[in-house]
Amino acid sequence: MSHVNYFAHALPFVDQPYLVAGTGVPDWLAVVDRGVRVRPKSAQRLVEDPEPHVASVARGVLQHIRDDRRFHQSRPFVELSMQLTASVREALATDTGLQAAFLGHLLVEVLLDASLVAEDSVRLEGYYRALDRVDAGLVEQAVNRMASRPTERLAPMIRRFCREQILWDYLEDGKLFVRLNQVMRRVKLDRLPEAFCRLLPEARRLVEDRKQELLEGIPTRGISGEPDSRGS
Repeated sequence: MSHVNYFAHALPFVDQPYLVAGTGVPDWLAVVDRGVRVRPKSAQRLVEDPEPHVASVARGVLQHIRDDRRFHQSRPFVELSMQLTASVREALATDTGLQAAFLGHLLVEVLLDASLVAEDSVRLEGYYRALDRVDAGLVEQAVNRMASRPTERLAPMIRRFCREQILWDYLEDGKLFVRLNQVMRRVKLDRLPEAFCRLLPEARRLVEDRKQELLEGIPTRGISGEPDSRGS
């Protein structure tokens, strides 16, 4: 299961279920079908599609891409990633650098979502309620209209994501540690030692301290949009 900032992408749109699903599409594909890419131009062509759910998925994909472009190039993200990379490298004596850099990046994203959940867990309940109203097969069909090649793996991924509700695990160090090791296995990096857990409280504090800077330019409250009729 992927661990990235799903929640931050989707927060303003929980009243538009198919748009919420669209914000998760690039990361879901990265987990289950890495060869499939949804390009901005392909998504842009569908934002006025007569099928409301298709248009909403396309808008969600574009929102994710815009958020990532701003987020990953921002000074606070770069600085925090480097700071956490250094901490991880110090803790993992056998690390070659690749694992530390990967974790430094990943922890900023995961712990930002954790901070947003801790701030208002009701909104996470709303996020999952929105996804529960989505037909995963329709999302997959919409994505196949804008993807570099078709996939049959997306719909099962969405159903599993809804069933496991991994974002709740971001709140507890022990559960987050288990999830992080799942990611390590998926990307074929070494398993993290138990001692890694000792890094997490300080990493949480660092991300919390710069949360507002990290979110600058990314909306986190409701934005009105066209009715998402198939999610109503």
